[in-house]
Amino acid sequence: MQISSRFTVALHILTCVETFKDQYKITSDFLAGSINTNPVIIRKILAQLKNAGLITVARGTGGVNLTRPLNEISFYDVYEAIEPVENGDLFSFHTSPNPQCPVGRNIHNLLDDKLKAIQLAMEAEMKKYTIEDLSGGMKELLAKEI
Repeated sequence: MQISSRFTVALHILTCVETFKDQYKITSDFLAGSINTNPVIIRKILAQLKNAGLITVARGTGGVNLTRPLNEISFYDVYEAIEPVENGDLFSFHTSPNPQCPVGRNIHNLLDDKLKAIQLAMEAEMKKYTIEDLSGGMKELLAKEI
């Protein structure tokens, strides 16, 4: 299992929006330059973030803005927007293990609760971190570069 790079790209986008909001108009081309990827990929991720209510995007060259304070956008919020889980379950389970096999007959009973606990632990950890954490860390790093 691997979460796609779209999640970290989305975090990069939100950090850029906050870091450069007073210096530049934040467009998909600007973001693509920072992330070093195609603007089309950025626009798709921006659409997901917009649909989740995390950003607004002005048409044309209007730019991107956050809709909430930094400390109210958690990594989990971004994860939900970018990597929505099917049926609320992070782990996909093969649907029809062989009921004639003792393992196949019992595997769901053995694994379902454990996999759900793992998912809930990951989600709880993601809820601890916000875009404010990234923005604050970025400000510290940039101050050291000067």
